[in-house]
Amino acid sequence: MVKELTEKITDNISKAVRGKEEEIRLVCAAMMAGGHVLIEDVPGTGKTLLARSLAKSVGGDFKRIQFTPDLLPSDITGINFYNMKEQEFVLRKGPVFTNILLADEINRATPRTQSALLECMEERQTTIDGESMKLRSPFFVIATQNPIEIQGTYPLPEAQLDRFMVRLSLGYPEREEEIAVIGGAASFGAEESLTAVCGENDILEAQNEVNACRANEAVCGYIADIAAATRKHASVKLGLSTRGAAALKRMSCALAAADGRDHAMPQDVKKAAAYVVPHRLICKGYSREDTGAAVLAQILDSVPVPTEKI
Repeated sequence: MVKELTEKITDNISKAVRGKEEEIRLVCAAMMAGGHVLIEDVPGTGKTLLARSLAKSVGGDFKRIQFTPDLLPSDITGINFYNMKEQEFVLRKGPVFTNILLADEINRATPRTQSALLECMEERQTTIDGESMKLRSPFFVIATQNPIEIQGTYPLPEAQLDRFMVRLSLGYPEREEEIAVIGGAASFGAEESLTAVCGENDILEAQNEVNACRANEAVCGYIADIAAATRKHASVKLGLSTRGAAALKRMSCALAAADGRDHAMPQDVKKAAAYVVPHRLICKGYSREDTGAAVLAQILDSVPVPTEKI
């Protein structure tokens, strides 16, 4: 089911987001793995368009939060306000009570406001005035941030970065696709014409199928070896957490299921690692060679790949 559903959603979104089929598949895989996605790219590359198109394709409820420095935690989670007419407190739910949440320019809000999403993303619940409330299922966060601008932004703390299963970049389109956008054959408003190709229950069933996907001892050991190597690397101050290793396993299973398999293989781990691991590594110094992606490439070259039958 995951393979067919991924293909349907990808084909539908590709009508609006041209030439980014691989990135769309990764976003779908992260959603079906029960994770969240951080899209880091310059303005005007289709980050918001992708999120809106996904919501249209899935048919679930969609909310958008434009993060700004004056945004309060209650603007995200909700608030109990006193209704003078009814003479009682009434809950006004925030935008987190949805299926797909777009956190636009998440790094423009203060750390206090950013932290309001931590409980929502990890535990699928939020706390308002001491009362815990479950969020809707499925619940999927797509956050965007501009990596270029520094003024007026607040870098995401490591604890929050660790909540994002995947970080990716859309990049600029190829020449032919960009010509189509410029000429009007494709438009940044094209998502309005999209129709749903599945429903909320389909996504929940796909998530159950990914959870049932097997990763045997050899594959789990391979993931553990990669995690251990990040912690011992000379250029890394803080390596991959256990939560990050578990996220790597779930994303690997999601990619395997998207390919029509019921078991994860080392090549799934390698592919998933490029999007799951680098943003979780804190490297020493500021040299280009010490970036998370470069460190991961060295580790994947050095860690032995299991060769026994999967």
